[in-house]
Amino acid sequence: MEEYLKAKGRIFNIQRFSVHDGPGIRTIVFLKGCALRCRWCCNPESQKGIIEEMEVGGVKKTVGEDVTAGEIVEKIERDRVYYRRSGGGVTLSGGEMLCQADFSAAILRGCKEIGINTAVESTGFAPFETIQKVLPYIDTYLMDIKHINSAKHKEFTTQPNELILENAKKIAKAVNKLIIRVPVVPTFNDTEEEIEEIAKFAKTLEGVEEVHLLPYHNFGVDKYKGLGRPYLMGDIKTPDDEKMQRLMQRVLKHGLKCQIGG
Repeated sequence: MEEYLKAKGRIFNIQRFSVHDGPGIRTIVFLKGCALRCRWCCNPESQKGIIEEMEVGGVKKTVGEDVTAGEIVEKIERDRVYYRRSGGGVTLSGGEMLCQADFSAAILRGCKEIGINTAVESTGFAPFETIQKVLPYIDTYLMDIKHINSAKHKEFTTQPNELILENAKKIAKAVNKLIIRVPVVPTFNDTEEEIEEIAKFAKTLEGVEEVHLLPYHNFGVDKYKGLGRPYLMGDIKTPDDEKMQRLMQRVLKHGLKCQIGG
């Protein structure tokens, strides 16, 4: 085994045969740890980097497993035939893979060296020097831009957005393909004006042609209960199809491709 594949990290799930989060059929590797605390996060068990307990259906389960990059690459390679047929591959998700940048880079490098397509889902919230560790091994960077207003971004995620927006400009110049993804969250960013501001910003990014609008949902609410944590979004509903179509038009008017869902 190559030395870099001995890098160790912490994951909490591997999802096979996904048709979201990148092109084709994909294996999604969910990493532990995130610097943001988005109120609507559907994977709250990903936020803390520690191994923890979560109750699911009345049964307690351990969330978090320490593995090597080589072990992950071996599991990913088992579905190579599906990637080849569909144009798929591996996507690193979380959490935030940049919280384990060396581990993430090792997985991505291992996949690239055996010809497997790579993608990441990322907030881009890290020093750019950290992001540079993974950039050489990424085919598609799926980056969240949640809001243009930094104060509102901090209110709902606990972090300002200046670093994220600055990194988006640098990532756009460095990566093969950057797709901007926007979680559309009522009370946060679901007005036509707010979505259009994000579209205007996306249009300034070098090489960016595509924006995905991801409707808010509360599928993770039971996980908060299982972790003994409050769910801060209350009973807010998923945006209806009519609203999502109106928001899509605000993106399309800027000459960008747009789809609802990721």
